[in-house]
Amino acid sequence: MATDTTAAQVETDTQALGPVVNFDKVVKRYGELTVLDELDFSVKPGERVTLIGPSGSGKTTILRLLMTLEKVTDGVIWVEGEPLSHMRDSGGELVPANEAYLRQMRKRIGMVFQQFNLFPNMNVLRNITEAPVHVLGLSKDEAAVRARELLELVGLSDKENAHPSKLSGGQQQRVAIARALAMRPDILLLDEVTSALDPELVADVQNVLRDIASSTDITMLIVTHEMHFARDVSQRVLMFDKGKIIEEGTPERLFSEPREERTQKFLRAVLEGR
Repeated sequence: MATDTTAAQVETDTQALGPVVNFDKVVKRYGELTVLDELDFSVKPGERVTLIGPSGSGKTTILRLLMTLEKVTDGVIWVEGEPLSHMRDSGGELVPANEAYLRQMRKRIGMVFQQFNLFPNMNVLRNITEAPVHVLGLSKDEAAVRARELLELVGLSDKENAHPSKLSGGQQQRVAIARALAMRPDILLLDEVTSALDPELVADVQNVLRDIASSTDITMLIVTHEMHFARDVSQRVLMFDKGKIIEEGTPERLFSEPREERTQKFLRAVLEGR
């Protein structure tokens, strides 16, 4: 990952490039329930985009589709110019992707979940090195060097030998962030990463993510109900309702002057804690 990249530099450097993520008329249904309704949106390389909206509006479904934990009902998701859950057959037509293709595409994307999902029987260092060794093929020494760099980044250099049960929730989430970054993903997905934490631990995790956002050019898609965090870390905010984007803009504009009545009502409810 490149470092010391400002938002202005990202904007300048990526204007001529295609989107790193592109949803093309994506539909996701569960039975009769339509969660995403012909969704079109794209994310540029290095851009940080936050998805907000009420529960059930489709935000987390977007992340699960990108992680191939769910399959699209219709439409195509493109990642760095290649179809994500489809592949081309011998005639050049898009067909559902096989598992080998999906494994290769997943390497480009990392995700940090609400729950930390650390391996309880492994210490912190091994939690971070396991996937780079077995999925990326790094040597144990290479993976350990990278893991220690990341533990320093997330402020846990002294915890490499600790097991998850000995860590606070905030510390476990920081390990989970380091583990996702250890795979060197082009895209990092963050799904309500502070929602399972006690309030006094939230700031530590958010500060780590702010540091990552300001010091790397990794592309981020963020689902959060923490509007102050969204304002600090995002370059663009998308407001979802009933599987559609109803408003988007810079955090400064959208949080200060929301244009849609639905956005105004949602932000009032969130900011007033109702």
